[in-house]
Amino acid sequence: MTPATSASGAPPLQAQTPSGSLLANLRQVLVRYTPFSQMTAADLDYFLVHAVQQYFAPGETLIEPASGVVTQLFFIRQGAVTGKRGLADLEGGAFQYETGDLFPISAAIAGRAVTATYKAMADTFVLALPVPHMQTLAQRSGPFADFLNRRVLKFLELSRQALQVAYSSQTLAEQSLETPLGELARRAPVTCPAATPLREVLTEMHQRRIGSMLVTNERGEPLGILSRDDVLARVALQSVPLETPIGEVMVHPVYTLTDEHTAEDAALLMSRHTIRHVPITRDGVVVGIVSERDLFAMQRLSLKHVSNSIRSAPDVETLKLVAQDIRRFARALLSQGVQARQLTNLISHLNDVLTGRLLEIKAAKHGIELSRLCWLALGSEGRSEQTIATDQDNALILPDGTTPAQREPVLAFARDVNESLDASGFPLCKGGVMAGNPACCLTLQEWRERFAHWIEHGAPQDLLNASIYFDFRALAGDVALASALRADVGARVQQVPRFLKQMALTALTRSAPLNWVGGIASDESGQIDLKLQGTAIFVDAARLYGLAHGVASTNTRERLMAVGPILGVAAAEYEAWVRGFEFLQMQRLQIQLQGAAGAERPNHIAVDSLNDIDRRILKEAFRVARNLQQRLQLDYER
Repeated sequence: MTPATSASGAPPLQAQTPSGSLLANLRQVLVRYTPFSQMTAADLDYFLVHAVQQYFAPGETLIEPASGVVTQLFFIRQGAVTGKRGLADLEGGAFQYETGDLFPISAAIAGRAVTATYKAMADTFVLALPVPHMQTLAQRSGPFADFLNRRVLKFLELSRQALQVAYSSQTLAEQSLETPLGELARRAPVTCPAATPLREVLTEMHQRRIGSMLVTNERGEPLGILSRDDVLARVALQSVPLETPIGEVMVHPVYTLTDEHTAEDAALLMSRHTIRHVPITRDGVVVGIVSERDLFAMQRLSLKHVSNSIRSAPDVETLKLVAQDIRRFARALLSQGVQARQLTNLISHLNDVLTGRLLEIKAAKHGIELSRLCWLALGSEGRSEQTIATDQDNALILPDGTTPAQREPVLAFARDVNESLDASGFPLCKGGVMAGNPACCLTLQEWRERFAHWIEHGAPQDLLNASIYFDFRALAGDVALASALRADVGARVQQVPRFLKQMALTALTRSAPLNWVGGIASDESGQIDLKLQGTAIFVDAARLYGLAHGVASTNTRERLMAVGPILGVAAAEYEAWVRGFEFLQMQRLQIQLQGAAGAERPNHIAVDSLNDIDRRILKEAFRVARNLQQRLQLDYER
């Protein structure tokens, strides 16, 4: 290693082998940061021996586009560096690297010039590794190579691992719900042809002590299934002769998953369809079967257990108690390392189950026929993205022709449901967006007219409504009413491009909390709002692009993944949108599960409380949010 020099000074001397004491000191500096903390001592020494120490005064340029092809990779030992992309500066395009950062990775790997100008913000000391040695080190060290190619993804994985460790002492689970079903279903399934007599089937089930028999064709493809419960309902109570082929009484079609699906997928499938067995296939052929008992063995507090407790609750008082299990279950999943997308999906599913049961109880009390109405979930619940600290946003669609006299008992029913949801831990919406409000309990035609007004006028209140109501999803009742409204709204938005531009301008009033040099800008208390300054930026953009391009899904992740290819965006870019959004969601969940869900600021986080990895990813997520907004500007501000 050569002594520290200025970039503008004489060319550095040939790398020299540093003394043992200097190597030890520098090694202690490196191991504080990723990827060096995962590298071997020999590989750390390789980096240190071949790196050159350099000093840059405040304002001095380290590298710029005019420098030509990148020849070295910089590691910041002390200080900070800001990057600016010319005219992008005018749109807040600056970004910042801090102590422990490596840059410019992409340009060094691609063998090209940088696209930004990098300047020291303070007295800055760096270790500069020549690109040939960077390439050699990448061949020697897996962690180093993996970091160069998957920098943000690696940070996210390390953050998730740290979060999992932090919650492991509170876990109620013994195995992750992210386990692939191919690993879970290790035993070959017991199957039979459709022509097999019931007597033979039941004998086999009894002798093997299994809870179901899977029926397959000659190729091993699933045709149907018969469980112990089915035997009672379909055979014993129907007095079916035991000589009858199983094919005549089996349940079909059968719900299946592939070996690449996870235990979480199986748990959701069982909960949604009230089944206890899920056959696992590979290339269409059955390779195993997962039972409710298998999943229960993984989790002392299982999704099936919680959802069954909710479904069997006889009254609102019981639902209040059972609703507490949702948070306990979420904490257990967090300890397993379950990711934000799955966690919010599971929370939303359980909230759906609870609301559905509450609707059944109250409909019976008020004499309401649910099948004639459609209960809508709006906002985050409509997007299946509920966190722990969430209020209720809902509405009702009534069939056309409903009279005022017929509407009154429905409103009384809806108000009762809203109040019971409040008692169960879902606060009343402060804005009054609830089915018990006459403005949110309309016929299909009235809803069509309401959406048409919002789209055609585009006043500030109309745009605010769009951020809530346009994410509607049918939760219970006549789903066809919601489908008809969705088709009508989608067609109308396509006809009024002015409304999309107004939505974009409204979305751009939010901004990622980054200062002029690209660092995180917190408020006076040192905090940032992860919802309004973070996830809302992704949600708004996903909604806008989804409506513009006819994407039926209301889920933010699914919208972003669908519109990325339509917009001609590289997969790496729109996947970064998704990962940035999900990291912010995970941070919100972590705050709320730590006990702040009932606090006045359940989405605020103190920047100083973050560890080094999470702070870096947070900054990356905000940079991605800002880039997404810049795309909105290019597409809609003209």
